[in-house]
Order: sequence, then C-alpha cells, then structure tokens
Amino acid sequence: MAKQTKNQQVRAKLDSEKLYTVDEALATLREHKAKFDETVEVAMNLGVDPRHADQMVRGMVSLPSGTGKDVKVAVFARGDNAEKATAAGADKVGAEDLMEDMQNGNLDYDRVIATPDMMGVVGRLGKVLGPKGLMPNPKLGTVTPNVEQAVKDAKGGQVEFRVEKQGIIHSGIGKLSFKDDALKENFKALTDAIVKAKPTGAKGKYVKKVTLTSSMGPGLKVDLGEVEGA
Repeated sequence: MAKQTKNQQVRAKLDSEKLYTVDEALATLREHKAKFDETVEVAMNLGVDPRHADQMVRGMVSLPSGTGKDVKVAVFARGDNAEKATAAGADKVGAEDLMEDMQNGNLDYDRVIATPDMMGVVGRLGKVLGPKGLMPNPKLGTVTPNVEQAVKDAKGGQVEFRVEKQGIIHSGIGKLSFKDDALKENFKALTDAIVKAKPTGAKGKYVKKVTLTSSMGPGLKVDLGEVEGA
C-alpha cells in the first residue's frame, strides 16, 4: 500500500462533512500551513448553468485588504491616456506595437485594459485574449476612458470573478500571512458581490456550497450562514 503524504494524512483526519465558520476554517488552514506564503482561495458552487446566457455570473470586486499579489497590467492607449496609464503603474502600455507583441505570444498579464478608441486594434486579438479571459470588456470596466483609475483598481486589489462550466467560481482572497480580519473582509466582499450578481435565469438555490482552502491545504466547507443572502 502506497504511503500517504503528510498532506493526505492531514486531510484524512479532518471531517469532510463538517461545516466551518470562516474563523474556524482560517484557524484550521493555519494549523496545516506550508513553508511558503500560501494563497487563500474561495470556491463557490452555484445553482447555474453558464452555457445559458441568462445564467452567466461574471463581475469585478475590489477586495478591501488587497490580494497580496503583484498584478501585471497591460493597457492599450495613446497620447495622454498612455502617459496616465504609465504613471498609474501599468506594466506595459502601447497600441499596434502591444497588439503585435501579444500576437507573438507575450501574454504574461493578469489584466488587459483599453480606452474605447483602441477597440479597433484590440478587436484583432479576440482569439488570443478571449480564451484567457483577458479581453477588455466595458461591463467589467476594462474598456474605459479613465485608464488611470482602472490601472489603480487592478493594482490595488480588484479581482474578476467568472463562473466556470461546472457552475463554480474560484477566486483568491489574499495570503495566509494576512490577519484574520483582513481575510474575512475580503471573503465578505467577494461573496457579497457574487450573491448580488445572481442572474435572472438562476432557478432554485443559488449558492449551493462554499469552500475555503489554501494553496496546499485541505478544502473546508463553510457554513452558508456565513454568506449573507445565500
């Protein structure tokens, strides 16, 4: 019989059916933390079928305590807007040159932002950016004349959430080194935003299950009473 890893031994000792408060889940994750600063993640199982347009769940939310992650941002802009984006901290700013760079496979970005007048250029990247979820979108605030604020938001802890095919949303809410209050604030901001984004086509129970985990830690079921509106 194969020897269990330390991680598997930890999981085996935990009650897989137990419902945790957020405080209890964070304490348990800290008990079994790895040797690096793990990301704390939330998974929400929703009662939606995203294959139907009226059941898609997608949006942006600013995490009050940030993400603890260095977010790489590319901006399509010219002139004054390009200068403002650079001053705000964008990692790469350009127009046709940036488009060609991305077409050549340089896509190491977490967020792509564009001014409305640049969408003729950005539109040619649909097949490149679309599959990676990086295509600028006015509904998400990533097509905007105010690129300066969009860059600051992206760098300051704004995250995008999007339901996957199985009806699940995964999102990081910070690092395990964050204080409990900071992680709890981020948990509430994310779950509130997802509850508010309930689509018109959702039938029956919307939030089915919420799980908290860390990069190497066990997945812990959170009591739905911890999620306002669930």
